Amino acid sequence: MLESLKSAVKVTELRTKILFTLGMIFVFRLGAHIPVPGINPDVFADLVNSGLIFGFFDVISGGALKKFSVFAMGIMPYINASIIMQLLQIVIPHLERLAKEGEEGRKKISQYVRYLTVVLAFIQGLGVVIGVKGSLINPSVATYIMTAITITAGTTFLMWLGEQITEKGIGNGISLLIFAGIVSRVPQGAARMVEYLNAGTINIFSLLILVVIGALVIAGVVAVQEGQRRIPVQYAKRVVGRRVYGGQTTHLPLRVNQAGVIPIIFASSLLMFPETIANMFTNSPVAAFYSRWFGWGSVVHTMLYALLIIGFTYFYTAVIMNPVDVADNIKKYGGFIPGLRPGRPTAEYISRVMTKVTLAGAIFLALIAILPNFVLLATRIPNIYFGGTSLLIVVGVALDTMKQVESHLLMRSYQGFIK
Repeated sequence: MLESLKSAVKVTELRTKILFTLGMIFVFRLGAHIPVPGINPDVFADLVNSGLIFGFFDVISGGALKKFSVFAMGIMPYINASIIMQLLQIVIPHLERLAKEGEEGRKKISQYVRYLTVVLAFIQGLGVVIGVKGSLINPSVATYIMTAITITAGTTFLMWLGEQITEKGIGNGISLLIFAGIVSRVPQGAARMVEYLNAGTINIFSLLILVVIGALVIAGVVAVQEGQRRIPVQYAKRVVGRRVYGGQTTHLPLRVNQAGVIPIIFASSLLMFPETIANMFTNSPVAAFYSRWFGWGSVVHTMLYALLIIGFTYFYTAVIMNPVDVADNIKKYGGFIPGLRPGRPTAEYISRVMTKVTLAGAIFLALIAILPNFVLLATRIPNIYFGGTSLLIVVGVALDTMKQVESHLLMRSYQGFIK
C-alpha cells in the first residue's frame, strides 16, 4: 500500500491531479465556515438539532447547514436535478435521443442538469429561509430573496467545483465533495465519544461494540459494492478482408448494488417530509400521534423505511439499466448468451437475473439504513454519528477513487493497490 502511494506521488500527472483535488476540497471546507449574513446561527442550530429533515442534509453538507453558511444546501439540488433528468429520459423522447447520441448528447444533458440545479436550488433555498424565518434577524421579503440567492450561488459554485475535480482532478467531483463533508465530521464525533466516556455516559465495552459493528459494516459494504453477477457472453467470429474479428468470450457484469445510495435518499426524503409538517404543529394531537406511531425509531417507521428502500432500489435499477437495450446491444455486435437466442429470450433472462441480484442489494441497503436503530439498542450510545448510510457513501467513494488511481498507475506499469 505504501509503495503504491509512493508510486502515485512519483507520477507527475497523477500528483498534479491529487493536489488539485485536495485544493478544491480545501476551498469547499473553507466555504462551509462562511456564514450567510442576517441569520442568527444559534437559533438555526437548534432547529437542525431538533431531528427534523435538516439533520439529514447537515450530514451530507458536512455541517455547513448547521452553521447556515454559503454552502448550506450542499450539493443536494444537483443530485436531485440529476435524478430528475434521468427519470425524464424515460418519458421525453428528445432526452432519450440525446442520451444515445454519445458525448455530444451527454454534454447537452449536463447543460440541462446545470440549469435545473439552479432552479431547484433557488426554490429549495427560498423554502428553507421561509421555514426558518424565526432565525432571521430582520425578516422581510428582500431578506428572504437575498438569502435564497446567496445559498443558491453557493450550491452553483459547488456544482462547478465538483465538475472541475472530475475534469482536472481524480475521482468523481460531486461524490468527493459529499465524501469530504461526511469525513470532516469524524473529529467532532470522536471528541463527542471521548466526552461521553469521561462523563460516564458510556463505557469502554459499548465503544468496543461500536468499533466492531463499524468494521463489520465496512467489510459488508466493500463486499456488496464489489459484488457482481457475471453473465457469460460469446461473440461470433467475423471475417473482414483477411482478418478475423471476434470469437472471444466475455461477460456482462450485473452489480449487486446497481442503484448506489439513491434509494436511501429517496426514502429518507419521502418519510421526513410528513414528519417536518407534523412538527410544525407543536403540542397538537396530530404531532403527538405521528411522533408516537410514525416517529424515527418506531416499529412502523422502520418497516416503512425498509420497504420504501427496497421498492426504490428496484425502481431506480430499472431506470438506469434496461434489459431490452442491453440485449439489443449484445445482438448488434454479434454476441449471444450461450444457450439462449438473441433478442427477447436474452432480455427476459437478463431481467430475471437482475431481479434476483437486485433483491440482495435492496435488502442490504435497507439493513444499512436502519442500522443506527440497532446500534443504539446494542451500545446505548446517544446521537450515533456514523450511520450506515454515511459509511456506504464514504466506502463507495473511496473504492471508486482508488480504482481511478489504480488505472493511472497501471497505465505506467506501476504496481497498483490491488495485487
